[in-house]
Order: sequence, then C-alpha cells, then structure tokens
Amino acid sequence: MGAAFGRITEPMRAFIEGQHVFFVATAPLAGDGRINLSPKGYDAFRVIDDHRVAYLDLTGSGAETIAHLRENGRITFMFCAFDGQPNIVRLYGMGRAVRPDCVEWPDLIALFEGSPVLEGAVRSIIVADIDRTANSCGFAVPFMDFVEDRPRLIEWAQNKNPDDIETYWATKNVSSIDGLPALD
Repeated sequence: MGAAFGRITEPMRAFIEGQHVFFVATAPLAGDGRINLSPKGYDAFRVIDDHRVAYLDLTGSGAETIAHLRENGRITFMFCAFDGQPNIVRLYGMGRAVRPDCVEWPDLIALFEGSPVLEGAVRSIIVADIDRTANSCGFAVPFMDFVEDRPRLIEWAQNKNPDDIETYWATKNVSSIDGLPALD
C-alpha cells in the first residue's frame, strides 16, 4: 500500500502541485512541549527539486513553526487527496525560516511570482531539505470539493500598512506558546 523514498519522486511532485491544501507539523524538543500541526492553503508551496521545498509563511496568530525550526529544524509536510484517486504524501526533513533581510530572499520569493498570496503579509519563507518521503493509501480520507481560497488574510493585510504588520508580529509572533523564541 505505501512506500518510502529518499527523495521527492516525479509522481509525488505532480500530486503535490495539484493540491489546494497541505499540512505542516513541527514540535519542540521538550517532552511536554506542544506539537504544532497547521493547515495551509493558497498558492504557497513550491517543490524546488527532489530534495528541497519552500512555502510562504504568512502572518498568523502564532509562530510555532518558526520557533520549532529555530530550536531543532524538524518538519513534516502532508498532502491528502480530497478528490480523484486516494493518496497521501508525506515529506520529512529539516527546515528553516528565511526572512526578507536574508541574502536568499530574492531568489526564493521569485519562485512565487504571480501568486495572489504575495499581496498578503508574508512573514518568511520556510525552506526544507527533504531526506525522506512516503506515500500511503488515503482510503479513509473523505471526498471534498474545493470551492475557492478564503480571501480574508489577504484582505486583512491589504488594510494594514507595513508598520501595523510589524507591530502585529512584535506582539503576536515573538515566541511560541511554549515560550520558544520565534520572530526577533
């Protein structure tokens, strides 16, 4: 039913590129720390090559992924088929947050040229080096229809000036719920 690989295969890449939603999981090292599992949407994920991916980290009410990546780098992505043939793809690796002041930023943000998400408040780009991939059946995942992306985050960001967004980050995104540092 399932198989594991040391890279992103071409069929996996095609499947990933056809999905409207993906999930990101990270966790702190502390045994009593909270695991974070976040759904992501929009046109915000890119397979760079068979061992590297990136996604736009948009402003949110927390910054768990950034905090966990700063602490230990571990990250897992999951993509599920909600239509068509059943399938689940997971990508395992080590990630980091690339901020706009990093030298890599221009090349990475160029991968998302034309994405309507760029009109939103992009906090960082999460880049991950993938060392294991796996697919599984997905037989129990329900059928669901994609209607459209929710415009609310982009609308919220368009109604803010850069100082408002910086203030939001400074008050809401400085640390994880477990107190790990997130945004500086």
